[in-house]
Amino acid sequence: MHLTPEEQALLAGEAGHATQKAMEILTALGRIYGAERMIAVGSVQISGVSYANLGEAGLSWLAEMADGGGKTRVFTTLNPAGMDIENYTNLGISEEFAENQRRVLSAFDRMGVVTTCSCTPYLFGNLPRFGEHIAWAESSAVCYANAVIGARTNREGGPSALAAALTGRTPAYGYHLDENRQPTLHVQVKAAVTKNPDFGALGKAIGDRIQSQSGYRVPLISGVSEANLENLKSLCASIATYGGVALFHIPGITPEASAYALPTESLTLTDEDLQRAKQELNTASREEVDFVSLGCPHLSLREIHRIAELLNGKRVTKEFWITTSRPVKGMADRMGYTEIIETAGAKFATDTCCVVAPIKGRFTALATDSAKACYYAYAKNNFKTRLLPFDEVVREACQ
Repeated sequence: MHLTPEEQALLAGEAGHATQKAMEILTALGRIYGAERMIAVGSVQISGVSYANLGEAGLSWLAEMADGGGKTRVFTTLNPAGMDIENYTNLGISEEFAENQRRVLSAFDRMGVVTTCSCTPYLFGNLPRFGEHIAWAESSAVCYANAVIGARTNREGGPSALAAALTGRTPAYGYHLDENRQPTLHVQVKAAVTKNPDFGALGKAIGDRIQSQSGYRVPLISGVSEANLENLKSLCASIATYGGVALFHIPGITPEASAYALPTESLTLTDEDLQRAKQELNTASREEVDFVSLGCPHLSLREIHRIAELLNGKRVTKEFWITTSRPVKGMADRMGYTEIIETAGAKFATDTCCVVAPIKGRFTALATDSAKACYYAYAKNNFKTRLLPFDEVVREACQ
């Protein structure tokens, strides 16, 4: 792999120990994937932020990089942490966990990372342009950046994303290259797809069919005529979770779809296929639901506005988490939505979500509109799940 003189200097340690380690990580990745060179990146999103996932070993590595003089060279944001940084006690998070989580965030902060913890960085300032090379971790955000925005990133892990942040570089392979962005499968949708659970079920149905395929899995999805921002982030989260998909195309909706011909391999999905996907995610009865959460991926301001409309003058009867980024919550505060929602008894879980928070053993069954949340509720916390449309999730919280 060819390195520029500047990149060779970073690898030789001329910018310090942490940056040298970062370049070692990136050059190793480049050799593994056959990259011929490095490319500059415009922004980074780092995963592996919750102390519940990192533990002491991960925290020790972060501290080593921070102590070794590591400093970000491009705009860098973080994935959700394991708790609401300001309101963790109200969510049942222990002080011991909180202290360890603060140590994690302190290490990132010392390296110049923006410690706004969210899986939707494109909603509050980390918004790449079409065609821009970036290095993002967090599977749903990667898929959104590639498919919806048309930026270019591989599915980075936490260490490789941090390495890109400290060097401003990433190896030129995978979805950075034109040839790997071409569709490999034509998915014909012959079903009504209008609400978040429909898009989540579509992502699961596609993912279940192609997860065993090797190479770059890039579906071109026809038959979907409309999709708003919230629908697309739901699809991105689901298709990434169930199929490992980092890029898809939808004619008339995503920016690169018109550049490609239909692939020869095809798959047809019907209403029956989507209903089957939903049924597989509905394992709890209404009576079993004791935990309700919206915001996987993190909620937009429009979604929070809708929750406020639905909860105005009502009271929730179950633990109800509204998960979003702190910048978006700040806008909700200003608009008066937060007061309405909290008066109803729901709780904002800012900076975190039901996927990464340490909540195993606290609840029996989760109601949500997110297929991704259903996956992790069962796989990580052994919760039963109930997948419902957005408005019905809010009503479920008031049953």
